[in-house]
Amino acid sequence: MIAIIKYNAGNIRSVQNAITRLGFASIITDDAEEIRKAEKVIFPGVGEASSAMTYLKERKLDEVLISLKQPVLGICLGLQLMCTFSEEGNTKCLGIFNTVTKQFPPLKKVPHMGWNNFSEIKESKVVENLDELDDVYYVHGYYADVCSDTVASCNYILPFSSIMQKNNFYAMQFHPEKSASVGEKLLNNFLNI
Repeated sequence: MIAIIKYNAGNIRSVQNAITRLGFASIITDDAEEIRKAEKVIFPGVGEASSAMTYLKERKLDEVLISLKQPVLGICLGLQLMCTFSEEGNTKCLGIFNTVTKQFPPLKKVPHMGWNNFSEIKESKVVENLDELDDVYYVHGYYADVCSDTVASCNYILPFSSIMQKNNFYAMQFHPEKSASVGEKLLNNFLNI
C-alpha cells in the first residue's frame, strides 16, 4: 500500500489518481501508524510552507517523516519542506536535504509555470530512462538550491534542484502527476524502487 500524506495541502487527489492509473493501491492519510506501515510514502502538495509545517508539527508527522526507512517521495511543496529552511514564511523545515528553499528573483515571470526540461541528470533509480530533453510541468515561486543531493537540475532564472535524493528520500519540484508520459515514467520508477 502507498500512503499519500494528508497535511493541509492541495493537489493530493490528482497524485492518487496517477498512482491508480499505474496500477498501485493507495490511501490518503495523516495517521502516523498507517504511514509507518506503508510500503512507500508520497508527500505531495501545493500550498504555503509555514502553514503546512504547522499542520505536520501539530500531528507530530514531522517526526514520523524524518524517521521513515521505506522510499519516500516529496512532490513540489513536499520537496521544499524536505529542505532545512524555506524563505516562505521564514519556516524551519524537515532538514532531510541540506539546502534551503528561496524565492525566485523577479527577473522573469514568477511563479515558474509551465513545461521545462532538465539541465543535468545524475545516476539514480528514480531517473532511469530520463533524458535531459524530457519536459515536465512546473508551478512554483520558490526553489531549492542545487546541492550534493541534487539528481537533476533545471534552469529558470537560475539553476535549481528539480529532482533530489538522499538515502531513501526522493523529491521532485515539478508535478509528475501532471507531466504526461515523462511524469508517469518517473512516478513508476519511484513506485518500483
